[in-house]
Amino acid sequence: MPEADLSAVRTIAVAQRPTKVSATEVAHPPPSGTPTFRAFIDSLPDVLVARDFRAVTSAIVDAHRSERAVIVMVGGHVVKTGLTPLLIDLMRRGVVTHVAMNGSAAIHDYEMARFGATSEDVARGLRDGTFGMAEETGRGMNEAFSAGMQSGWGMGESLARALERDSALAHPELSLLLAGRRLGIPLTVHAAIGAEIIHQHPATDGAAIGETSHRDFRRLAAALEELDGGGVVLNIGSAVIMPEVFLKALTVCRNLTGGRPTGFVTADFDMQRHYRPHVNVVDRPTRDGGQGYEITGHHEIMVPLLVWAVVDALERRP
Repeated sequence: MPEADLSAVRTIAVAQRPTKVSATEVAHPPPSGTPTFRAFIDSLPDVLVARDFRAVTSAIVDAHRSERAVIVMVGGHVVKTGLTPLLIDLMRRGVVTHVAMNGSAAIHDYEMARFGATSEDVARGLRDGTFGMAEETGRGMNEAFSAGMQSGWGMGESLARALERDSALAHPELSLLLAGRRLGIPLTVHAAIGAEIIHQHPATDGAAIGETSHRDFRRLAAALEELDGGGVVLNIGSAVIMPEVFLKALTVCRNLTGGRPTGFVTADFDMQRHYRPHVNVVDRPTRDGGQGYEITGHHEIMVPLLVWAVVDALERRP
């Protein structure tokens, strides 16, 4: 049988070969003494996702300094793993300009504020039909939606106002809803009817859920224009709802503004890569200008790293 004649193979010099990694890009071990967080960030190798992480950090800092929008979309896992204080800190610093959350995140946020605990044992409650049947959560949130529908509020605003009126909150300082209310930062909630435990409560009013959540959809669509020319969208822990909502809100915004926004950065932070965040957040929205990134890892590690990196960069000179 014929064999390739390797003696006739053409070779090239190493200097002529394009390479992806050089000795200047490798990681560095901790310095002696007392290492700082800045030293840790500077020690990361300048390759692959470490390079992307730095790019996302820089994009957030640049957006803040140039007064562009930084919109954070949040899923429920982010709230129930105790990460709200970090996001609230970025809100206080004026970095985050809009928070958009799915219904799961809103429920966990509401329960942490009122009761100081959340996230039930689903399998156990499913056996006897008590999963998701907490009276105080279901009634309190649904009554807030009904009041919001009558008053012309969005879903996030309705929940924040309800919590604000409650003088017996266990941990108000942990609530994104209340932080947005106190700081004047828009916080919108985007419901998926039938997908959330509060929709199975006797007090559920589908009209109130639909109207308040749709108002928040319109508010998010209006906020996206401020991304134009350097804003940032972070999708943290929502695999379906927020990517779908974002895509529709973006097309509404561009429809009304002659094609804006463009030239912004998007990043998806999740424990694994999913189809919808990839195409609806990272890929499609940035095809006409901008850049999308995927940072894969556990929220309870990656979100603190991101927030600390942003704060550290903010405290450096521009």
